[in-house]
Amino acid sequence: MLGPDRFAPRLHDVAHEELEAAGIRGLIVDLDNTLVGFRETALAREQVDWVARAHERGFRIVMLSNNFSERVRSLAAQLNVACFPNALKPLPFGFLRAKQCLQLRRREIAVVGDQLFTDVLGGKLCGLYTILTEPIELKDFAITRFFRFFERLMLRGRR
Repeated sequence: MLGPDRFAPRLHDVAHEELEAAGIRGLIVDLDNTLVGFRETALAREQVDWVARAHERGFRIVMLSNNFSERVRSLAAQLNVACFPNALKPLPFGFLRAKQCLQLRRREIAVVGDQLFTDVLGGKLCGLYTILTEPIELKDFAITRFFRFFERLMLRGRR
């Protein structure tokens, strides 16, 4: 339940062709330390370009974040993607809302995020394909730092 289907250093390292070959047509993407660094407000060019190429290839994308509304909506607007802030991950509610927004079957959706106990666990609870990325930076919320300790123990030697 806690093992991701795939690992990737960063979101932009996930090949669109690989997703297409796996039948993935939609993405639920985390915000903090997946798309941008902790509390940053500017998206890196490689992330913006990756999302733009995904749109060109026909992927549907939704941003799902436990972060606050204003910041999430602002960054989602920059990427031209739908978003669901305050998602309460890993609870399934936000993932199910994102799935409904994507209008795709479970087997056609991948969850991409940097946290095992929110992104991967939540995606797995909903029967979705999961991709765990390395966090962009080491800064995190206090509770996230706590869970990262257990994450490192569980993933030792698996990345």
